[in-house]
Amino acid sequence: MKIPDSTYMMENGSIELPCTPEEEARIIQELISKAESNLKQGNLYYVISNRWFMDWQRYIRKLLGAYPFNELATESLPSLLPNSANRPGPVDNSDIIIREADSGDDDPQLLRTLEEGRDYVLVPQEVWEKLSEWYKGGPALPRKMISVGDAKQLSVEVFPLCLNLFDTRDKSHKALWLSKKASLHELYTIVCKLKEIAPEKAHIWDYFDKKKHTKLVASNQTLEDSNLQMDQDILLEVQPEGSLPSGFGFDSTGNDLALVPVEPLRSSVTIAGGPTLSNGFSTGYSSNAYQGSSLNSSYGDMEDGYDSLRPASKGERGGLAGLSNLGNTCFMNSALQCLVHTPPLVEYFLQDYTDEINRQNPLGMHGELALAFGELLRKLWSSGRTPVAPRAFKGKLGRFAPQFSGYNQHDSQELLAFLLDGLHEDLNRVKQKPYFETKDSDGRPDEEVANELWRYHRVRNDSVIVDICQGQYKSTLVCPDCNKISITFDPFMYLSLPLPSTATKTMTVTVFYSDGSGLPMPFTVTVLKHGYIKDLAQALEIACCLRIDEYLLLAEVYDHRVFRYFENPTEILNSVKDDEHIVAYRLPKRVAQLTRLEISHRYLEKCIIDSSKASERKLFLTPLVTFLEDPHNGADIDFAVHKVLAPLRRKAFISSAPGLKDGAENGSPSETIEVPMNSCTIQFGREGQSTECIDPVGNSSMELTFHLCLTDERGTNCRPVTKDTVIEPVRMQKVILDWTEKEYELYDASYLKDLPEVHKSGLTVKKTKQEAISLFSCLEAFLKEEPLGPDDMWYCPRCKEHRQASKKLDLWRLPDILVFHLKRFSYSRWLKNKLDTFVNFPIHNLDLSKYVKSTDLSESSHVYELYAISNHYGGLGGGHYTAYCKLIDDDRWYHFDDSHVSPVAESDIKTSAAYVLFYRRVKAQQNGVVGGSFQCHRSS
Repeated sequence: MKIPDSTYMMENGSIELPCTPEEEARIIQELISKAESNLKQGNLYYVISNRWFMDWQRYIRKLLGAYPFNELATESLPSLLPNSANRPGPVDNSDIIIREADSGDDDPQLLRTLEEGRDYVLVPQEVWEKLSEWYKGGPALPRKMISVGDAKQLSVEVFPLCLNLFDTRDKSHKALWLSKKASLHELYTIVCKLKEIAPEKAHIWDYFDKKKHTKLVASNQTLEDSNLQMDQDILLEVQPEGSLPSGFGFDSTGNDLALVPVEPLRSSVTIAGGPTLSNGFSTGYSSNAYQGSSLNSSYGDMEDGYDSLRPASKGERGGLAGLSNLGNTCFMNSALQCLVHTPPLVEYFLQDYTDEINRQNPLGMHGELALAFGELLRKLWSSGRTPVAPRAFKGKLGRFAPQFSGYNQHDSQELLAFLLDGLHEDLNRVKQKPYFETKDSDGRPDEEVANELWRYHRVRNDSVIVDICQGQYKSTLVCPDCNKISITFDPFMYLSLPLPSTATKTMTVTVFYSDGSGLPMPFTVTVLKHGYIKDLAQALEIACCLRIDEYLLLAEVYDHRVFRYFENPTEILNSVKDDEHIVAYRLPKRVAQLTRLEISHRYLEKCIIDSSKASERKLFLTPLVTFLEDPHNGADIDFAVHKVLAPLRRKAFISSAPGLKDGAENGSPSETIEVPMNSCTIQFGREGQSTECIDPVGNSSMELTFHLCLTDERGTNCRPVTKDTVIEPVRMQKVILDWTEKEYELYDASYLKDLPEVHKSGLTVKKTKQEAISLFSCLEAFLKEEPLGPDDMWYCPRCKEHRQASKKLDLWRLPDILVFHLKRFSYSRWLKNKLDTFVNFPIHNLDLSKYVKSTDLSESSHVYELYAISNHYGGLGGGHYTAYCKLIDDDRWYHFDDSHVSPVAESDIKTSAAYVLFYRRVKAQQNGVVGGSFQCHRSS
């Protein structure tokens, strides 16, 4: 295909370009598709400013999915993009790069705060080369595709690892950017070339936090596996001519001494303000400097130097060490502090748990995650108040859960869920899981079914995490069609509770009578701001006095058409914008067996300026919805239209219509409006001539009363309706009513004009302050019965179909450690939101007895007390995480803000930032003392 040449004006003058906007879109789309089919490690992708890229998409009138792992999406943009846009200038990435002299123009770096999709897009190398050929500009920002995690997932490394090189000779420092997959050998090569020194003279040290940790030996080990972090320091020492290599010496006998790295002295001033445990030396310190190119041992990369499996004890004032922030890792630090202050976990990981490690579990991490967590817990409980850098743990986390690798902000609850599950699988005492086929309840007693399923679960899952953290809930599903009841009992690790909002808003909806028994009437109701369509429908049912045999069909009207029906009761109200127009049609509940009739209105507009042009018909007024009783022909539709329009008849014509009376009956107004016979304001052509009012009931032998035509879903095709038109039995029939002068004389169309907006903001609107809600309200919202969403349909074994069943949850068995996740973050197709609602949660004596449905009297106490909180401050895409944790032995609360630890009063821990709550079961009173030690129940 020959590509046409065209000339376009650009900011830098007129240039010759190879193709049209449509051709540009086609070429780029083909290049993206080709790149997606050839994903592999080492491929180059280029970062482009989203600001420029959107300008280009407006120009080509297409939306392209540029990210290589998203499904390619190409669609027209009639609403998102303007009808016309000028060709953009050269590619301009200036708004996303760091303007620093140190970065150099030849190697510009990206701003750290950028988000993909919002600030930049990624395009394959071939796409960048084509755009660069067409538009020039830049700078070019190439990035490599790498594999991350044990699963070798492919990902573009947008932010390479930045290391600060300190040279001991001249105290200079230089920023280096390398891939985290680069080897230590590559690091040596780059440093030696930069400093112009021989490789054998160079010694590079891990200099994290300005302390010499481990000598980095030139090998194939990657920077990531060496636990090097973003923006950390590395130290360059150069061996002088004729001197011995650094670290070697002689003892009194002249024998060479082995290289033993010594941990530098810790500062005597700590974040928490207390003394350090020791003089700064660690007798248990071991180095991985000579581990070789690979880490064959699970313990080889434990930077903290403790034997994870030997019994240990809490250090003096243990549990008051903070965690260093390694770059947006506050989410990890917050979750970790809550876990390492969980009493039974502290007790467990300070013991010898050698026999508990499950290295063969295919669902686990070969025991490495449990070892890394145990190592970190011991360090935190043994280091006094000196902050700990969890580098080894973060390395393991990124390896087994690539979604947490890198240095972006993540969710502390998501990390907590992964960590609890991962620790369970690594410590699962079951080496070979037996198979059990679950059975339906089939009317058996709940206690029998629950105990059976819990026994099956424990035979396959037996770990300290299950011992203390897992409970069981009852799930009841009811089919809406056949009323089949299915009861199951499922384990849970934590409970994610919705926040029932107390914020309200007013919504105005116009209600129409589908049987023609009353005039349309607007109703303004108050609903929860974050409620559902079913909440709006329920409020309207009360407001309009809906009969027991009716239901409301809600719809959005746009441009005189029914744009969409709200037939999913669980759709959130936030999907309805304030400036939209919502209507509700009163329909009989038996409408499922009837044919629904949707009536749109159209008038004839004559072109006055140019009489040579043909007249055109345009939609106007509000569509009506009614129903047909066993329709056969066009006369049935004609009668249904007559019936639904009956309330709009003018007073002068009411007497001519048999069966219609004055007065306010079934919602009709007490007075009708007198309108002059010659009040029609629109001029019509020949087919619009007035005729006498005809009673359609006795009109079987005459023509139809109205000009009607059948139309399709999009309203593009019209087929005139005659008395003998055959009506097929369908669920929905759409017609268009052409208004003539006769209709304007007979009916008052003002009732179908100017629908009110859903919500009109103004000074008269009373703004109410968000009220506090209780933890019990959140729990009740979690346990209440509600229908499943359309994307979560249940397969009914009796109907043999997927059904939108109703679901009811009940608590059945509670664990010793009960974790509540407050769902502050909500995501939908249209918006993302964070709720800062204050949740009033009890610190002591949280009694859940009334929510537990099991009648087993041997069940432990259902009273809990709070011991930790993960907090989130700020909004979406950012913010900051901290933790409040209680030291049980001291009976005091502390605030853990990364490396900073400080005491906090119990009265101050209740805030609107509370995100994840950790409770422990209160044991029965023993000798006047509430509580008692936790026991980890291990299988024999």
